[in-house]
Amino acid sequence: MSVRSRVLLRIPWLLVCLLLGMALAACQSEGPDRPSPLVVSAAADLRFAFTELGALFEQETGIPVVFNFGSTGLLAQQIEQGAPVDLFAAANVSYIEELAQQGLVLPDTVALYARGRLILWTRNDSPLSVQRIEDLARPEVRRVAIANPDHAPYGIAAREALQRAGVWEAVQPKLVLGENVLQALQYVESGDVDVGIVALSLSTERPGRWSLVPQDLHAPIDQALAVVTSSRRQAEARQFAAFVSGPLGREIMRRHGFVLPGEEVTSP
Repeated sequence: MSVRSRVLLRIPWLLVCLLLGMALAACQSEGPDRPSPLVVSAAADLRFAFTELGALFEQETGIPVVFNFGSTGLLAQQIEQGAPVDLFAAANVSYIEELAQQGLVLPDTVALYARGRLILWTRNDSPLSVQRIEDLARPEVRRVAIANPDHAPYGIAAREALQRAGVWEAVQPKLVLGENVLQALQYVESGDVDVGIVALSLSTERPGRWSLVPQDLHAPIDQALAVVTSSRRQAEARQFAAFVSGPLGREIMRRHGFVLPGEEVTSP
């Protein structure tokens, strides 16, 4: 775990509550008749898809949505510590299941909403040609960014793919860990890192070159959501969850590279 990760894991939950409270206050200050916003903690790979979904949801329902994007593991920890969240959309179903076992999310609201895909991503101006995960072991690939596998599902999948491909020992010294999968992508965008093993859903809003990591190199990245038990807006949270899995939500999620429940995963 990086020093930055250890620092973040020690951030008091009160600070999280303060930041979310400031966001809520900002939304509520827009008008006396404006309903209080729904607070959704969502995995970083959802930033672009959920930002689009949130705007459309508000247009249709009049309910504003405030998003708290980050690493699934850290978001789950915030909920365990009492952060004021209405809905949690995780990048791995196991985190939702653990919260359900603790009574922190409503069991009847637990639902799979997507499966994520892992990609190798480089900038358009990169001189490297990286098509296969084995290419990361080549000496000309100096630095590789992944999300921190200690608390980020896409980082866990990246580590597993490197191990199954037999290049973990060669690539591990090159690794640069992002706090979440979006930060890992940003490291590559900045030019500080050569290649990122990141989420396909983030590539749809970023110019760059990418190739899919074969799905048999890692466990499925099955993503789930649930309404938080302590939420005072459970009805609205259920409404947003239904919107994500409804016709318009599925169209947006599919466009951002997610595989949806009931659909087959295409090769590789």
